[in-house]
Amino acid sequence: MSLKYENDMGEMVWSLQNYKEFFSEEIYWLTFLRVALYAILVTFLTFVVTFPIAFYITKVVSPKYKGFLIILLLMPFWVSELVRVYGWMILLRESGVINYFLVSLHILDKPIEMLYNDVSMIMGLVYTSMLFMVVPLISSLDGMDDSYIEAAHDLGASKFIIFFKIVIPYTAPGIVSGSIVVFMLTLGNYLTPNLMGGKNSLWFTEQIYNQFIASFNWNQGAAFGFLLLLLSSLIIWIGLKLTKQNLAKALS
Repeated sequence: MSLKYENDMGEMVWSLQNYKEFFSEEIYWLTFLRVALYAILVTFLTFVVTFPIAFYITKVVSPKYKGFLIILLLMPFWVSELVRVYGWMILLRESGVINYFLVSLHILDKPIEMLYNDVSMIMGLVYTSMLFMVVPLISSLDGMDDSYIEAAHDLGASKFIIFFKIVIPYTAPGIVSGSIVVFMLTLGNYLTPNLMGGKNSLWFTEQIYNQFIASFNWNQGAAFGFLLLLLSSLIIWIGLKLTKQNLAKALS
């Protein structure tokens, strides 16, 4: 959190100029807005992908296989994010595994570039965030009594009603806690957008990095870092108010 600013005489003075720079320069606040929207999208997609997995493990599969499936789910996350991102790059690049099989099966005439665009970047962000959503969901679903679902089904409730009136409200604390973690990690992610995103996929953390490393403007970088924390916390607070959820209950 930096309030220092270098004036025209080269002197360091206390000022809010570093924070004003964020709002006065369009590229900074537009980048943050774009990244925030992408982080919300990634959070939603991560929930959509992981909820069926969590439900299958806790409510469908036999209890004796539950531990084994959870271990299989966690195994890819035992290696670093860098290794996992490079794995996706090997699969998706023009000379990668997927293109090789598509060309070999004559589905494609020639390899296509699947990397360095927003779609591949979002896919990478969803994959790297899955663990932080699925664990709270498994914990919430595991504590839900199956008799609630059975009773609703016996009373004639449809699967749609059971899902939105029983399952979702019961697992809301797990959904909220997982969403908060995924949103914050996505918003503050640097590695995946930098490696899998295209030249137009500028992430706000990259702007912070450029201020520290490229421009050696530590005061500006510190101000941007604090604004990232402040604005992301504000978005989470608004989300909690809109969903009428309690942060303490979600994280307990």
